[in-house]
Amino acid sequence: MAARARSEERSRPSTRRPSAARSRRGRRPLAARRRTGTGLSRRRALRRRWVAVLTVLSVLGLGYVVLFTSLLGVRSVEVHGARSVPGDQILAAAAVPDLKPMLLLDTGGIAARVTAIPGVATVDVSRSWPSTVDITVTERTPVGFTAAGDGLHLVDSGGLDYKTVQNKPAGLPELQLAAVSPEDPVTRSVVAVLATVPQPLKGQIAVVRAKTPGGVEFTLATGKTVRWGNAENADRKARVLDVLLTREGQIYDVASPELPTVS
Repeated sequence: MAARARSEERSRPSTRRPSAARSRRGRRPLAARRRTGTGLSRRRALRRRWVAVLTVLSVLGLGYVVLFTSLLGVRSVEVHGARSVPGDQILAAAAVPDLKPMLLLDTGGIAARVTAIPGVATVDVSRSWPSTVDITVTERTPVGFTAAGDGLHLVDSGGLDYKTVQNKPAGLPELQLAAVSPEDPVTRSVVAVLATVPQPLKGQIAVVRAKTPGGVEFTLATGKTVRWGNAENADRKARVLDVLLTREGQIYDVASPELPTVS
């Protein structure tokens, strides 16, 4: 009898409801999720929303301060690399607005204005946080000068006539050319030759003349003439010329260093 009672008891369906019963959609009831900590309370959700709102407001506020106030505005401008060009002239040309927000600075415009100064070759404008603008210039270096009615015109390594002075520059040769321009083939050949001539010889050159790109010649401080040709084989020409100058003569032709002549 006891065995049959136990068998009948096992066969009866259980009427107990599981504590973690699933809803019709397969999700656990809200009460169960709250008991096990998997659901978000209303207070926690509101807290997260406020944090998100405050974060957005902080970013917007920071952006406003940086872009539209003078808190991170320009307070000083420093010039680097200037030697012959006065720093005050560079600052005046740069025209950097005082207290202008650093991020809104037109660095390209500043560089363009400074590059317009005759003695300036290149310009780099950078921001040095929190409030300094650095202007670094590379000045033009003269390789010679041409004489004109209004003075002596300095010519740089690119063949540009960029500045007029009244006194003869020390250590620079006079360029006796029909025209001086970066677009002129003769000018380009002359400045290329001067760039390749060894320094000891360059210091002896008083005048440079040329009618064609391959016909560059020098007058030395001694009054002797050197027919140099073009910019090729500069070192070899200089060595041959050193030997030729030990001989008596007035014209030393090393345009073809394999067949030099003295006359």
